Amino acid sequence: MGGEPRGEDVGGKAQAPSPPRFRLHVAQNPYLPLGGTEVQAIVTVSAEAGTAASGPSSPAPEAAAGAAPDAAEVVIVDTSASMYGEKIGAAKRAARAAVDALRDGAHFAIVSGAGEAAMVYPAEPRLVPATAATRRAAKEAVDGLVADGGTRMGAWLRLAADLFAPFDTGGTLRHAILLTDGQNNEQPDVFETALDMCAGLFVCDCRGVGTDWNVADLRWIASFLLGSVDIVADPADLEDDFRSMTERAMAKGIADVHLRLWTPEAAQIRFVRQVAPTVEDLTARREDRGPRTGDYPTGSWGTESRAYHVGVVVPMGAPGRRLRAGWVRLLGPHSSEDAPLASGNILAEWTDDEAKATVIDPRVAHYTGQVELARAIQEGLRARREGDEATATQRLGRAVVLARHSGDQATAALLRKVVEVIDPKTGTVRLRPVVDRVDEMTLDTHSTRTVRTRAGDDSPGAG
Repeated sequence: MGGEPRGEDVGGKAQAPSPPRFRLHVAQNPYLPLGGTEVQAIVTVSAEAGTAASGPSSPAPEAAAGAAPDAAEVVIVDTSASMYGEKIGAAKRAARAAVDALRDGAHFAIVSGAGEAAMVYPAEPRLVPATAATRRAAKEAVDGLVADGGTRMGAWLRLAADLFAPFDTGGTLRHAILLTDGQNNEQPDVFETALDMCAGLFVCDCRGVGTDWNVADLRWIASFLLGSVDIVADPADLEDDFRSMTERAMAKGIADVHLRLWTPEAAQIRFVRQVAPTVEDLTARREDRGPRTGDYPTGSWGTESRAYHVGVVVPMGAPGRRLRAGWVRLLGPHSSEDAPLASGNILAEWTDDEAKATVIDPRVAHYTGQVELARAIQEGLRARREGDEATATQRLGRAVVLARHSGDQATAALLRKVVEVIDPKTGTVRLRPVVDRVDEMTLDTHSTRTVRTRAGDDSPGAG
């Protein structure tokens, strides 16, 4: 896939976006049976560019009156020996495309990753503003990349963290792209230490080119750093993919946004998960802000919508008792407790009306199924790789049922490349004896992507 021809003056046309305005909707059935203690809700957050929000759930956001945030970008290119030939050539074109897509003035650097991490541009370990001159110099430096050495991704990420550290103030958008074609050679504890160092400092989108890399390695990075993971099977597609990732990063209007969740005394939080557009468990990422309040990171935002599944266990209540089981606020880098970007309540009310208490909100049911779908696919593929055909058949058959029930046609099509579907209603499947590695890895990387409810999360009555 070609795109525009490379030239010295290409790029730099992107303008800093206006900060978005936010809306927040809570979808749930607040009614609990007598003796019931578990409350679940889907919190949908929508960011709208240049549109005034209204309603009690959308106070005037602090970002609306401020300037667009500065941006910082680090492109990490795997230059290990396995990248030799077509892949290193495609990686060079992709890195140049990313440089072209930068905003004017955005700070950036190019890093080479092998057994160690090294600066490609600039020569010193720092970020430089994007201008016609620095773009030209960066692309010339990229031309000199050669493939040699091993693969130690933790070292690459540590250098990126050092580069971003001076920009960890004032809500600067901090984004990295990591490209690899191989498996990480570091010990897990060394790798995890590097990830801990980077968590919260920048967002990282990960791409694996070809089929010799490990999905688990890149998913681990993307999970820690609130980014995405995907396969680029054909190196020729890297250029367009890098350009697109950089353009999306440059289009973000606010960084360092958190969900702040307050719960009443004696309540316990079971989980906080992002469930759209991808599944990501944020429960363990909580940072306490008081005895009953904690923050969950959501990264940077442009014009987009995301959904979060919140589960809270509360003390039992008497019939007719009403309780605020949770107070959700969205806070930016300059927000205050009293002026959040948006807010909403998670409610509980005990009733002896069985008809009210047994209704499951359709959005809660839908995203519960989406989380189970992602788990079923990953467990099924793992069992298949380990030779446990019975477990693989059962789990992938369950995934077929869940994909059909949710209307997830894209995932259903990917599953059919791994299993022969005999009855999609019951999940009766047969493992295919031969599966293309690309098809297996695509299903794995896409397993955490979710589909919206048929009604739409922002439909009337969602709040």
